[in-house]
Amino acid sequence: MSAAPVLDTAPLDHAVTALREGMETWALTGPAERIGLLERMLPRIAEGAPAMVADAARAKGYGADSPWAAEDWVTAPWALAQTVSAYLHVLRRLADGRDPVPARSVRDRGGRTVVDVFPATGTDRLLLSGFSAQVWTLPGTTREQVLASAAGAYRGSPGTPAVALVLGAGNVAAITPLDIVHKLYLDNQVVIAKMNPVNDYLRPHFEKVFAEFVDRGWVRFVDGGPAEGAYLTAHEGIDTIHVTGSERTHDAIVWGTDEQAQQRRIDDTPLNDKPFTSELGGVSPCIVTPGPWTDADLRFQAEHIVTSKMNNSGHNCVASQILVVPRDWDGTERLLDEIRRVLSELPPRSDYYPGAAGRLCDVVDAHPGTEFLAGAACGALVPDITRPDDPMLTDEVFASALGVVRLEGRDPADFLRRATDFANDTLPGTLGATLLVHPRTERAHRDAVDTAIVELRYGTLGVNCWSAFGFLLGYTPWGAFPGHTRQEIGSGIGFVHNAFMLEDVEKTVLRAPFAPSPRGLFKGSPSLSPRPPYYVTNRTGLTTVRRLTAFTAAPKLWKLPGIFLSALRG
Repeated sequence: MSAAPVLDTAPLDHAVTALREGMETWALTGPAERIGLLERMLPRIAEGAPAMVADAARAKGYGADSPWAAEDWVTAPWALAQTVSAYLHVLRRLADGRDPVPARSVRDRGGRTVVDVFPATGTDRLLLSGFSAQVWTLPGTTREQVLASAAGAYRGSPGTPAVALVLGAGNVAAITPLDIVHKLYLDNQVVIAKMNPVNDYLRPHFEKVFAEFVDRGWVRFVDGGPAEGAYLTAHEGIDTIHVTGSERTHDAIVWGTDEQAQQRRIDDTPLNDKPFTSELGGVSPCIVTPGPWTDADLRFQAEHIVTSKMNNSGHNCVASQILVVPRDWDGTERLLDEIRRVLSELPPRSDYYPGAAGRLCDVVDAHPGTEFLAGAACGALVPDITRPDDPMLTDEVFASALGVVRLEGRDPADFLRRATDFANDTLPGTLGATLLVHPRTERAHRDAVDTAIVELRYGTLGVNCWSAFGFLLGYTPWGAFPGHTRQEIGSGIGFVHNAFMLEDVEKTVLRAPFAPSPRGLFKGSPSLSPRPPYYVTNRTGLTTVRRLTAFTAAPKLWKLPGIFLSALRG
C-alpha cells in the first residue's frame, strides 16, 4: 500500500502570513479608496468575461457559443459586475454623506418592518421591469433600528481586523468571488479563498479580477482538496470561516469525523469553535397555486420551472427539486405535459458534477417510473411522489431530477395552507423556495397569499420568480432562514451579499411578472419585461446577457438599444 502524499503546507502558511500582515492596512483603508478599488475592478470583470465563460462552458461539456453558455454569463461575470455595482451604489451614498438606505424604503407591513431594496436605481427599473425585492427583518425589529444599524462598519462600528477563510463552492462560478467581496466590504476582513477542485480552473480569472487586492495583501487564492481545507480551518492564523457546500462539510469541520464526533455534537463541544457562517442548500420547493391559467400561462411557467431545475444541470443549492401542485386542479396535468414538452425540446447536456450520475441512479432505483426527457440520463421527472419517506423528499439530489407532489386543497387558500405546512415541516432546508400564483388568484385570496409569504420559512422566497434570482442582485441578502445552530446546521447560518448592509434579516421576498410583456398587461402584472434571458428556452439569451454584462460593468446609454433588441427577440 502506497503512503498518502505528504501535505505541502508551506504555500498555505505563506498565504495566511501575508494576509495577517495586510489585515490592518485593509481595516484602515477609507471609503474613497474602497470605492476606487471596486470601480477599477469592473473593467477587469468585463475584459476577462469571455475567457472565464469559455473555460466554464468547456468544463461543463459544451462550447462557449452554446445556448447553455448564457447561464455562465449570468452566474459569473454578470452576477459579479451586478453585485460590485450594488456595493458601489451604497458606498457612494455613504461617501456623499447620505444614509445607506433611503428612509422612504423602510416601512411597516402589517406590523413587520420591511425594506424595499430592489429596484435601487433607474437602470434597475428599466432593465428588470416588474422585478422587485424586499428584505423582511426579524419580528420586533423597528424601522428606527433598521435605519440606525445599516452599514455599521462604515458608521462607527468597523469591527476587528481579521483573516477569513472562504471555502469555495464548485458549482456556480460567482459564489467564491461574491463571498470574498462580502467578507472584505461588510465584515472588514481580508480573505484566503481555497478553490474547490471541481472549478479550480477559475483561479487565474479570479486572481485577475482581484489583482489589486492580491497585490496589496488583502486576498489570496489557494488550491487543494479536503486535506488543504482541513489544515486551513484549524490554522491558528485563520479567525473566521465561511463555507458554501453541504451539511456534511460543516459538520466535519466543526465536530470532526472520528468516533467521538457525534458525542461532541450532542455535548456542544466542537473541535473548531471559530466564528462560522455557511450556505448549505436543501430540498427546495416550487409551489404552484391553482388559478385561471391559460395555455400561454402554462407554457411560460413550465419554462420557468424547467429553468429552475435545468440551470447548471440542477447543480444549484436552490434548484427546484419538488414541484408542489394541487391534486384536483384541472391545470396540474396540463402543466406537467408542458414541462415534459419543454424538457424534450432542450439541447442535450450532461450532469457534470461529481457524483451526479450515482445520485440520479438512486432516483431511478427508488422510482421505476422516472421519465428522462432531456437526453440520456438528464432531465429526470418523477411524476407522482406519495411516500413521506421518499428520498426525493429527504435528500438533496443536486442533479437534474424533479419530483412532483400532489396535495389536496378545496380552493387556493386551503391548498396554500397545506403547501406551506408541507414545505416547512417535510422538506429539509430553508435556503430558497418559489411560489407561483396568478395575479387574479392573489387579488381574490390576498390574505391567504400574504399568510403563505409570511409563514414560509426560507431565506429567499420568490413569488413568480425563481428564488435563485436573489443570489444575483447584490442588494438582496442570501442565506438560510434564521434559527439554525451549529448542532443542527440545516441550510446554514448567516447572510452574504447584502449591499445595503442590513442587520436583523429574516428573509428576502422577490417578485417578478407572472407573464411576460405584453401579455402581462392583461394578467394584472404589467411590465416591460419579455421572457427573461436566463430562461433555458430563451432563443437570444446568450447575446442578451453578454450585452447586459458589458453594460453593467460600464454603463453607457448607447448600449441599451442592443440589449432591448436582443431581449425582445428571446
